[in-house]
Amino acid sequence: VQLVEFGGGLVQAGDSLRLSCAASGLIFSSYNMGWFRQAPGKEREYVAAIKRNGATTDYADSVKGRFTISRENAKNTVYLQMDSLKPEDTAVYYCTADRLRVGATMGGYWGQGTQVTVSS
Repeated sequence: VQLVEFGGGLVQAGDSLRLSCAASGLIFSSYNMGWFRQAPGKEREYVAAIKRNGATTDYADSVKGRFTISRENAKNTVYLQMDSLKPEDTAVYYCTADRLRVGATMGGYWGQGTQVTVSS
């Protein structure tokens, strides 16, 4: 199983960024997908999750209303649209796939992460 994140970068506060995570080696439509992030010196924290069929999504309070998670099962890809970015969103963002769990406790397979830096 391989999860590869794309789309990180350096942006200014208020800007938008879209992350992508391409999955291979698994039946993508059978997995709940999620995004977590880890800032320097902090523990990894939950950001958002989406169930197998894409009908149900969930967000951490810190990103609710600013981030949108979506998926394209035909492309084995999950996205994280990040709007109104803040400096405190700066972190390495990780994609995860989990057959059973969804939400803050999920975490079966992990990607290598992509850096997002938001300048003030």
